[in-house]
Amino acid sequence: MKNNHFRTAYSLSWLIVVLAVVASLGGLFIDSLYRDSDFIKNAWFTNDWVTLVVASPALLVAMQWARRGAQRAQLIWMGLLLYMLYNYAFYLFGAAFNAFFLLYVALFTLSAYALIFGLSRLDADAIASNFSEKKTLPWIVVFLIFLAAPLLLIEGGQSIRFVFTGIVPEAPSLIFALDLSFVVPATILAAVWLWQRKAWGFVLGAMMLVKGTTYGLVLSTAALRLVLTDAPQKDEFLPFYLFVAIGSAVSLTVLLRHLNPNKR
Repeated sequence: MKNNHFRTAYSLSWLIVVLAVVASLGGLFIDSLYRDSDFIKNAWFTNDWVTLVVASPALLVAMQWARRGAQRAQLIWMGLLLYMLYNYAFYLFGAAFNAFFLLYVALFTLSAYALIFGLSRLDADAIASNFSEKKTLPWIVVFLIFLAAPLLLIEGGQSIRFVFTGIVPEAPSLIFALDLSFVVPATILAAVWLWQRKAWGFVLGAMMLVKGTTYGLVLSTAALRLVLTDAPQKDEFLPFYLFVAIGSAVSLTVLLRHLNPNKR
């Protein structure tokens, strides 16, 4: 039976899937679309493939099951909306101005509002109460800390180093901005709330693990593609990306596995 509580988020998610497919296909097959360096184009190309063949189909399936009351699907749905928001923040604020600019505006904005409407209708208390096993939570908490700590230490450290030495970090400032203002605080908050067994800790924890799985896949694939194509510029953080992608997928599986199957 369909859950009409999610009607607005459901409608927005449908539109996000359609526009994400259009944006991905355009990025993959319109040669003149991206006006960035070859290294950055590699990132867009990989993002487009993962969004097209993984994130968009997964979002479509998750929101269909979520609307029927499947709690696991609801968590995955929110996590994939978070991926869309984070992903298209890079396109909107980081890509050289191109013909799809307004499309990126739409995807970023729709993802934000879909999350607002979706989370406002989510019953976090009911989800938390249906977790049958909580002994594994400390391990998931530790993993979340290990996700946030390297970003905080490396990116925060390089930012502080610039203040005293003037050495500019090699990574684009947008990466630091999104990671330090959003990813690191949200991941730490998820870890703390899970440790305290707070209802929204289960929700935010699952969302950050979905985001870690999908965007970790993006980063890992982009770094591997640089190696396979023998590109002159490599990404030295490939091991960390694989740790993020694989570790997030395993942790998410463990977390959702203990959600009462009778509640789906």
